[in-house]
Amino acid sequence: MSKSHRPVVGIICDRETIGPHSFHIAGDKYVNAVIQGCQCTPLLIPARGSELEIDHLVNILDGVLFTGGYSMVDPLFYQQDSADPNTKLDRQRDQTSLPLIVKAIENGVPVLGICRGFQEMNVAFGGTLHQKLHEVGRYIEHRENKDETLAQQYGKSHTIQLSKDGLLARIFQKESTSVNSLHTQGVDRLAENLTIEAVAEDGLIEAFSVNNSKNFAMAVQWHPEWQFHENQDSVKLFNAFAQACSHR
Repeated sequence: MSKSHRPVVGIICDRETIGPHSFHIAGDKYVNAVIQGCQCTPLLIPARGSELEIDHLVNILDGVLFTGGYSMVDPLFYQQDSADPNTKLDRQRDQTSLPLIVKAIENGVPVLGICRGFQEMNVAFGGTLHQKLHEVGRYIEHRENKDETLAQQYGKSHTIQLSKDGLLARIFQKESTSVNSLHTQGVDRLAENLTIEAVAEDGLIEAFSVNNSKNFAMAVQWHPEWQFHENQDSVKLFNAFAQACSHR
């Protein structure tokens, strides 16, 4: 694929305050995954909610990547009580991602969600989240240990079982694999139009796809973008997403 004909993949931004100013930012690891892992051209999407012309966006994009982030999806978007006051939220991103997810999939734009993006996709279609998995009582520890090095935090944490004959099982060509785990929230009630693609050993949903989507529409709870070139599963996942973007 020549650079001049590379598909354009939108990457959702987080809204962050740095010093006295507000910024729209996206992690370099996601940009790198789009450029090197997908051989696509990244286009950063600012978190400006209804101010963006989403219809125009989906017409010019060949794919959208909904990334992980340090903020949590505001529980008010899935009809739960307000978040703990100490919870980091990013309502501007929520107001951008949630309608963009629905619109992109409706229009056949390939979509890949990662971690927060995975949670956003469930919420966008009517699902709910556990705000604090570690307080539920039936799950293993899914949060990273912030006292460890990045390499340790992003190391393999637990196994997942892939759904037999599922899309992800076909992409990976295996029945199970090991993934990293760096998240506080997780799926509580899965949206009705989503199909489970993988579960953790404790039963937590780790991947899903969108039923009857016109194109590639999948989300994973782990972080395949981290040093993706060293993990064949990650390479295969980004290749599958890239092929869909190219066909688009």
